[in-house]
Amino acid sequence: MPVAAVAALALIGCVRGEQASQSADSTARNLTLAPTESTAALKDVPARSTEAAKTAPEKKQPVKKPAPPKPAPLMLAAGTRVPLTASDTISTRHAKAGDSFSAMVSEDVRDATGRVVIPAGARVSGTITAADPAPNPNSAGKIELAVSNVTVRGVSYAIDASVVAKDTVMKGRGVTGADAAKVGAGAAAGAILGKLIGKNSKGTVIGGVAGAAAGAAAARASRDIDVVIPKGAAITIKLNAPLTVKTA
Repeated sequence: MPVAAVAALALIGCVRGEQASQSADSTARNLTLAPTESTAALKDVPARSTEAAKTAPEKKQPVKKPAPPKPAPLMLAAGTRVPLTASDTISTRHAKAGDSFSAMVSEDVRDATGRVVIPAGARVSGTITAADPAPNPNSAGKIELAVSNVTVRGVSYAIDASVVAKDTVMKGRGVTGADAAKVGAGAAAGAILGKLIGKNSKGTVIGGVAGAAAGAAAARASRDIDVVIPKGAAITIKLNAPLTVKTA
């Protein structure tokens, strides 16, 4: 075979070899790039799916603080003394058993811890159980009281207590019709007696004066003397049982 022919064949073989090599390289490059692109495409889809699947975060509920404990009721022990002042004048001249009366607490009353249970100004109500004037200056009359309720911050509470002290005054009723009758009767009797004894007008006058004096003395001796608790007078009560009062 001529040398030129051999050289031509060799050249053709080389060209085909290069083409085959280039084709193989291109195929390899395509195969290499294909997974990368496919993976990139696949990565985009799950990313969108994940974002869509996300839910809004749950809102935290506010934590409720426990309510503070209610303060314990206020209580006064049995034996506690409560100072009062009379709201009105109470007199045996006008009052009678069964009548009502009222008084005001004159100062704060506190429990053992110092808390005010009954504030000053609280109203205490009760009943007059006896109202007897003194029949004469040498005898004693009486006014007896019983308390039943105390009103604290607008709420009324039954109270078991006794009146242990009260300021009273004795007051005479002055000259009454009965007193005048006694004086007149004494004067008349004295005048008659003086006339009988003296047999003249002078004896009548002297007897009348003496009789009037005797009548006045009799009136004074038998005059009623009223027992009076003046308005604003001090009254003290003592609890016989504990008293419980709601807090404000």
